[in-house]
Amino acid sequence: MFNRILIPVDGSPTSNKALVAALQLAREGGGRVRLLHSFDEVAYLTGLEYSAELFQQCRGYAEKVLQDALEIARAAGVPADTKLVETPDRRLGDLVAEEARSFEADLIVVGTHGRRGIGRVLLGSGAEQVIRLAPVPVLTIRAEDQKAG
Repeated sequence: MFNRILIPVDGSPTSNKALVAALQLAREGGGRVRLLHSFDEVAYLTGLEYSAELFQQCRGYAEKVLQDALEIARAAGVPADTKLVETPDRRLGDLVAEEARSFEADLIVVGTHGRRGIGRVLLGSGAEQVIRLAPVPVLTIRAEDQKAG
């Protein structure tokens, strides 16, 4: 049913849970996945004494997140590729929607922390942005410790 699945990953437990769910869908349907990680270089290059060094460390972390996810996909037997997007000051929802079009995805699978109330207001919701802007269906996977309510 879903042949091309886009999976934004960040290395968090919730993101990894979404990755596993997406890989299961891809494996069952004979599909492939693209693993996406967004990295805002400007956030690491301004106002810090060792900004170049910090940038390299953060970029290394971003590459590791993608490599770890790729290894999980390969172990699951699912064809996969990765994309690291380095664009300054862009919303996650815009980046994911753009990549979904470019990859010709027919599904996006994203983890959500399920924040509510003031936490959602202060921290925003990347998953909500993705849902609102996505050109294809979005499957959200909630964190393990979410309480009903």
